[in-house]
Amino acid sequence: MLSQKLEDALNGQSNAEFYSSYLYLSMSAYFQSRNLNGFAHWMRIQAQEELQHALKFYDYVHERGGTVTLTTVEQPPSTWESPLAAFENAYQHEQHVTSLINELYSLAEAERDRATMIFLDWFISEQVEEEASASDVVEKIKLIGDDTGSGLYMLDRELGERGPLTESSEAD
Repeated sequence: MLSQKLEDALNGQSNAEFYSSYLYLSMSAYFQSRNLNGFAHWMRIQAQEELQHALKFYDYVHERGGTVTLTTVEQPPSTWESPLAAFENAYQHEQHVTSLINELYSLAEAERDRATMIFLDWFISEQVEEEASASDVVEKIKLIGDDTGSGLYMLDRELGERGPLTESSEAD
């Protein structure tokens, strides 16, 4: 059984993951409006992945006999100055989520809730991948620099090749 403090924190993390999904869906819409459909595709897949993360927290709280509490999800921004600014925002956001997961782990450790610590191990590893993925795109855009032509077009094509979310890519 979850302590009330941990249940509240896990519900809070579920909300943060729902926000992440909204943020990336908003970024997808931004990229679509700029005719960067590969960027939009990448962000839409990311939004789906974050939704799955939110549902993992939702399911875990239920599995542990807790009460899921859904709260208002903050509205994300809808425009960015550039593709680089959007991906820098995504990278910063992933760093923020990493800090939230680390705080949750510390709380589970303080509460001596080994099951929750084990549950969070997957998210800790996932955040390494999430940060690296966003950082990689940021660095590629920086390499392109002010080239808004062929370099951006090539990166757009590359990002458009991101495969769809599958259950095996989200397996525990």
